[in-house]
Amino acid sequence: MAPQEMDVQRALELLHMSVFSQSVSPCGKYLAAGNSYGEIGIFSLSAALSAEAKEESKKPVVCFTAHNGPVYALTSTDRQLLSASDGELKAWNWAEIVKKGCKEAWSRRPPYRSSLEVPEINSLQLNLKDNSLLLAGGDCTVHAMDLETGVFTECSRPQYGKWIRCLATDSDWMVCGGGPALTLWHLRSVTPTTVFPLAPAQHHAMFYQDLILCAGQGPTIYHLQLSGDVRAQIPCSPRALHSLCLNQRSPEHKVLTAAGSSHKIDVFTNFGYRAFSLAFA
Repeated sequence: MAPQEMDVQRALELLHMSVFSQSVSPCGKYLAAGNSYGEIGIFSLSAALSAEAKEESKKPVVCFTAHNGPVYALTSTDRQLLSASDGELKAWNWAEIVKKGCKEAWSRRPPYRSSLEVPEINSLQLNLKDNSLLLAGGDCTVHAMDLETGVFTECSRPQYGKWIRCLATDSDWMVCGGGPALTLWHLRSVTPTTVFPLAPAQHHAMFYQDLILCAGQGPTIYHLQLSGDVRAQIPCSPRALHSLCLNQRSPEHKVLTAAGSSHKIDVFTNFGYRAFSLAFA
């Protein structure tokens, strides 16, 4: 393909791109973002937040194809970046990524009830308390994998909607949602305690201090109390939001980032308004 044709094709890809997932590196200096074309882009937060930052500083320092389908979920351990697509989980070593080496470390496929149905994995969440990885997706089940033994357990919630898009944990609590209701669960008893009064569908949720931050169909980040009350609504530039990411691993780079139906990723240095946007190139 000629260079000019490649430029036109990339321009069309950017026009129709969605960013589904994000994760911060263990050092807190880099942000990984997964898009609808199976690509993972690595952005330098330290460069983008610098007083000398230019437009080039807000583009990926490296971008590679990780999956054949969209990268629906990302999370990071202290050594690896984990990415998920349609029924597939992969690992990449951060030490190699920051050196622009993007070789797959390992690949696994969670167990499903039917080999004919391969649901997307929409959320990955590390539970450091019991050293497990939670996986949620389109099969109405949260799979919990023990990171040492590889043993899976399940938490099913069909009465609150089959499709699970977002998942987050905080000590004894879990919040998950998608279709139709965003719901707060008590993990030890595996019972729901709060169904939040939001329009479906919520695509991402996270715990922050005494709040739950969530976003979904619409250009708005919601600040929710555990009781179910809405404390704040913050506008964003994408028409719909698929992913939120809070960098708490580096105090000088502490930002909230929001991504969705756009090749741009909004950056919030103050959680009340957008400071600037990162962008796939």
